[in-house]
Amino acid sequence: QVELVESGGGLVQAGGSLTLSCGAVGSIFTINFMGWYRQAPGKQRELVAEITNEGRTNYGNSVKGRFTISRANANNTVYLQMNSLKAEDTAVYYCNIWYCSAYGCFEDVWGQGTQVTVSS
Repeated sequence: QVELVESGGGLVQAGGSLTLSCGAVGSIFTINFMGWYRQAPGKQRELVAEITNEGRTNYGNSVKGRFTISRANANNTVYLQMNSLKAEDTAVYYCNIWYCSAYGCFEDVWGQGTQVTVSS
């Protein structure tokens, strides 16, 4: 069983920066996708950014040019560097991975979420 350990959320002023990290702990052969989603109160969960094991990235339209996703394959960790934060970035941010282990391949494994609050 794989556990996702998230950190880095918090309170920041508009225009500031935060970096989120998510480490996958457990028996893993490969992680095909690593990504971040967010959910604000009263809204649906939406894609923020995702990255493949080959380093290809995809971003939600609202964060393009401000957020950067990266990963460290050696320790199964994904990062989200968030710059020029806006009040509308306030949400719970969730880590998501698709991985393969000795027990098979598993899609849509979620972390517990970390709160990001941007004050205006």
